Amino acid sequence: MKYSAQEVMQYIREEDVKFIRLAFCDIYGRQKNISVMPSELKRAFGCGIAIDASAIAGFGGEVHSDLFLHPDPATIAVLPWRPEHGRVVRMFCDITYPDGRPFENDARTILKRAAADAEQAGYSFAFGSEMEFYLFKLDENGDPTRQPYDHAGYMDIAPEDRGENVRREICLTLEQMGIFPEGSHHEEGPGQNEIDFRYSDPLSAADNAITFCSVVKAIADRNGLCADFSPKPLPDQPGSGLHINMSVHRLAGRGRHEDLMPAMIAGVLDKITDMTVFLNPTQSSYSRLGNNKAPRYITWSSENRSQLIRIPAAVDEYRRAELRSSDPSANPYIAFSLLIYAGLHGIQKRLELPPAADLNLFTADAQTLSHYQMLPRTLEEAAAAAAASPFITSHLPRSLIDSYCGK
Repeated sequence: MKYSAQEVMQYIREEDVKFIRLAFCDIYGRQKNISVMPSELKRAFGCGIAIDASAIAGFGGEVHSDLFLHPDPATIAVLPWRPEHGRVVRMFCDITYPDGRPFENDARTILKRAAADAEQAGYSFAFGSEMEFYLFKLDENGDPTRQPYDHAGYMDIAPEDRGENVRREICLTLEQMGIFPEGSHHEEGPGQNEIDFRYSDPLSAADNAITFCSVVKAIADRNGLCADFSPKPLPDQPGSGLHINMSVHRLAGRGRHEDLMPAMIAGVLDKITDMTVFLNPTQSSYSRLGNNKAPRYITWSSENRSQLIRIPAAVDEYRRAELRSSDPSANPYIAFSLLIYAGLHGIQKRLELPPAADLNLFTADAQTLSHYQMLPRTLEEAAAAAAASPFITSHLPRSLIDSYCGK
């Protein structure tokens, strides 16, 4: 349900809410927040709450350091792990300069613009995330270790799967916040888990991905554990991916019905090298790629999990394309924005899909693999491709690109 500012203020008064967390992300997708009291909410909705941007990665220097947070009332959610008396709620925010201009490095605003550009062109995109993470034990001081919570394998059950109750608590907490997981299970690595989301519009999908990470970390901590979303926390075990499911449809009344997925996938394949630094922004991202079902080559196929993009076996509204290269260190707002623009590029240019790679790329010989282009092999290679890309510079601000590319 989408709430207005007036409805939120009424809810705050009636439901014993004492703290309102105004949430946002830095350019790398790390959630930040400032808590305000109910008496400050009218000011927050009216003119925003000031923050020191110079202390936040990618937000600028000390000379012009003030930015303002403007809460989006439609995103209000109670934090169920906080006390019921004196409740705590959270709202995501848009960020502006003091004069009201949108802050160009606000990734949430970038995604809103991408979705609006798609709508203006006559298309709507939807996204769903499959996010993997590890659960590690804490030491006697409460600091994280690299000791997995269990040694179960793919889709094992209790008692081998010790994360079963933790995942249950995560899923129930997400439901209380209005986010509905589709499924959860133990993944291949020891202590590795996965929870999948329903499809939703781009902005909700990105908000949900950020919320998911904060919920997982909070519930893990409450259970005496550490949740780790890094791409390759254990060098000899499977890495963690952020598999992004996406689909596109023509808006009603904006032209004839047609299957847009092939052109959308072709657009993503065409621009994936340019985008990779934003989908895989850390050094350890490139230790994951090419190992344990994480792709290395720019290919697609149906159902085949050795591919960069696969089309899972599904029909009607469940039909989608799954991008398998991105990992949880990506900022989902930026990732979804670039995927929208790449999909639009493929549709508007009427790009044709190359032939499907219906083979196992992990067991193929060198001569076979030589026919396929590789993803960037290092962070430096990916950064160089993005910095030189007209596609990237036409859709992201230069200062954000420079931050990712080490300029």
